[in-house]
Amino acid sequence: MEFEELAATLKALADPTRLKIIALLQTRDCCVCELVPIFGISQPAVSKHMSRLRTSGLVKETRKGMWVFYSLNHDRLNEIGISLANLPDLSDELRRLEQKGLLVRCE
Repeated sequence: MEFEELAATLKALADPTRLKIIALLQTRDCCVCELVPIFGISQPAVSKHMSRLRTSGLVKETRKGMWVFYSLNHDRLNEIGISLANLPDLSDELRRLEQKGLLVRCE
């Protein structure tokens, strides 16, 4: 991997919002509309973060009808030698939002 490519990937991880997205994706695949209430930012802002993560190869997208779900690209993370073991488990945050009815499901 070229230094420029590695630097761009590491820069994508350096943003706190994107790092939290990565932590959430450890729990399960997510749609942008599910991430909006978690971060309290607009859908276009979340989409921009997802675009940066996708461009760096850290996440993959899967289309289900009109919805796009994002998942971690474990191959890419292994390629650059990044371990997510030290990221906090955010599954409780997803459960709390679901209990409050704030977690939107695109299924």
